[in-house]
Amino acid sequence: MKTMLNVWSRVFNWNMVEVFRTNVIDPSDATYIISQIRKKFSTYKVNFDLDDCDNILRVESPGSNNIATGELIKLVHKMGYQMEILPE
Repeated sequence: MKTMLNVWSRVFNWNMVEVFRTNVIDPSDATYIISQIRKKFSTYKVNFDLDDCDNILRVESPGSNNIATGELIKLVHKMGYQMEILPE
């Protein structure tokens, strides 16, 4: 499925998006996490929706570039927070 999405994203110049469930509740913690993700993955667009019941972290990668989900999860876990891919 992801392979087909990569083909379509190249044809239509779509960005890749991944949505994560987190246990982040404090806006200042969210700001810090975003800054650390941007240091490691400078091309990613990152934002939190802390008003959502799942404390959503949304990550967007330009073009058809895959998102390094494993590395992202590991990075956030090292900061002491939980994070998992939100099931579709």
